[in-house]
Amino acid sequence: MINKIKKILNKKNKSKIICLTAYSKNIAEEVDKHTDIVLVGDSLGSVLYNYSSTRKVTLTEMINHSKSVRLGIKKSLMVVDMPYKTYDTKVSALKNARKLIKETKCDAVKLEGGKKIIKQIKFLINNKIPVMGHLGLLPQSVKGKFRSKGKTSKEIKQLVNDALLLQQNGVFAIVLECVKTQIAKKITQDLKIPTIGIGSSVNCDGQVLVTDDLIGLNETKIKFVKKFLNLKKIINLGVKKFAVEVKSKKYPTKKHSY
Repeated sequence: MINKIKKILNKKNKSKIICLTAYSKNIAEEVDKHTDIVLVGDSLGSVLYNYSSTRKVTLTEMINHSKSVRLGIKKSLMVVDMPYKTYDTKVSALKNARKLIKETKCDAVKLEGGKKIIKQIKFLINNKIPVMGHLGLLPQSVKGKFRSKGKTSKEIKQLVNDALLLQQNGVFAIVLECVKTQIAKKITQDLKIPTIGIGSSVNCDGQVLVTDDLIGLNETKIKFVKKFLNLKKIINLGVKKFAVEVKSKKYPTKKHSY
């Protein structure tokens, strides 16, 4: 785990960090071949369960999916999101983080926020729990429409201060979500630890996307999502061929029968 984190830190200003989500062993196996970090994101709430908010995701759901993902990872750093209301206090944060790590064998946890949760982050790190930070748009905190961050002087000051505060207290990397380009660039330049962007420009040290979005399984119009593959079309073709062969009695043949 420590060596994997060192590898991430050593990529700062050298090569881009590749981070993608996975919620199952099969996807994790393929993602792991190309990534530095595999994130079991609480985005699984909307992606898999059609929840209206990541707030509905439970610790049990995160643990169950993370156990599956762990089976598919050979080389990447495995990070798991701590779900909403699991780190309200220092004590609950440590208890739940330890449970996540013990049951899933993940390498680190990710928490959303800066100054408001710095006591929890510091407490986790002091207790040997590696933490990845998350600033900008915070899905667990949003009420209403998602909006980019870093538009006002107040937001800019808070983002910059929070990033430095997280670094000072020992997080090994920070996800910057929907942060305005110039602010993401400034934060990345100011920090000694890597930033991983999502909708926060090419200036970050790495990028993360929800895998289901990039392979076209989700019909999303989010600005930062680029569809690199239309997997829905491929699945449709396969299922269609199956249906045709079953109806025409071409499948199963003797080869596929006992």
